[in-house]
Amino acid sequence: MVPRYTRPQMAAIFAPEERFRIWFEIEALAAEGMARIGAIPDAAARAIRDRGGPRAAAITAADVEAIDAIERVTRHDVIAFLTWLGEGIGPEARFLHLGLTSSDVLDTCLAVQLTRAADLLIADLDALLAALRARAMEHKFTPTIGRSHGIHAEPTTFGLKLAGHHAEFARDRARLVAARAEIATCAISGPVGTFASVDPRVEAFVAERLGLAVEPVSTQVIPRDRHAAFFCALAVVASGIERLATEVRHLQRSEVREAEEFFHAGQKGSSAMPHKRNPVLSENLTGLARLVRGYAVPALENVALWHERDISHSSVERVIAPDACIALDFALARLAGMMERLTIHPERMRANLESLGGVVHSGKVLLTLATAGLAREEAYAAVQAAAMATWERLGTPEGRGFRDNLLSDPAVSARLDAAALDAAMDPARDFRHVDTVFARVFGEG
Repeated sequence: MVPRYTRPQMAAIFAPEERFRIWFEIEALAAEGMARIGAIPDAAARAIRDRGGPRAAAITAADVEAIDAIERVTRHDVIAFLTWLGEGIGPEARFLHLGLTSSDVLDTCLAVQLTRAADLLIADLDALLAALRARAMEHKFTPTIGRSHGIHAEPTTFGLKLAGHHAEFARDRARLVAARAEIATCAISGPVGTFASVDPRVEAFVAERLGLAVEPVSTQVIPRDRHAAFFCALAVVASGIERLATEVRHLQRSEVREAEEFFHAGQKGSSAMPHKRNPVLSENLTGLARLVRGYAVPALENVALWHERDISHSSVERVIAPDACIALDFALARLAGMMERLTIHPERMRANLESLGGVVHSGKVLLTLATAGLAREEAYAAVQAAAMATWERLGTPEGRGFRDNLLSDPAVSARLDAAALDAAMDPARDFRHVDTVFARVFGEG
């Protein structure tokens, strides 16, 4: 991922230096596990830890280049690393990687990296959930118009809008927790996964020390359905980001102007038009969401490997693992900040809600007329006629509001007086169950 969309803590997980540190830890733990069951001398395991550990812990960009130089000869990254590491260990290096295959190191390392990445993403979601909860509580009863098909429907509150997004991201958090558990598996099973060259007790030891579960059947690689589930979970989170970003983009349109991204002092919206205040953050989030979703497809295609192992998944994961995690980490942090500072215009929301002369209350009037005894089809025809008359003459000298058009219809006035009609159109009716919805989402009224 390009530096522009990279946060240091997530990037560090996938840095070459950290990858080699994890590789060393896997190799050292495997040696210690072998020593515990008498497969190699204790002194060999200690030498690997004591001599290799400081070197791996202090690995630098120059060391990475040295390993890369070896790989240019060996054409094999794990062998290149083991060659470099063995130079600092001495004769006991012959016990490094004993009975293991490269996938044991590579797949277990990737599991460590993705679980660490998941922990950061879960923390990001927690920050976003906190921001959404705070703004939802702030605007719990702020009236605004609900829209279906982009057209005014019935009143809602801005808090309810945000509560819906909060509920979605809470589900996303649960999905990510499940995906983390699924990806957190260790494989130290040797060629084709039969444990012919390494004892299963070694795998159990390494897994326990790394905080991973043992992969039940690893063939020679950890099955990629786990990885597919992980990247699909990230893609679903990205879709939720885009849904909220799209809402902000629509609300910031000049014709709507109900909410907008915070505009910083000194910020410029356009090189040509000084008046512009563009939804650049939410547009950026929309683009990043497309990227993260795009990584789900190659992850799904990685599931079908040849027999016990091939490396067609490897090149894919070298790109999508860091990029998907880095992009989503950046997007979640950006969205949380955007929602914390979102500028909200309640007065504009009310003006838009009232801009169609009251027709947004047509559904409640229909229900009231039906309850008062008018056949539903007749009630629908009367309410629709009054709504269309209001809509089509809106802003003209002969135009009247929805309430007046309703009262001028004998079919309506015969069953509802002005007070009953006002009660039917009272916005308070729309919000009487807001507390119930908030209790479902936040556990409180």
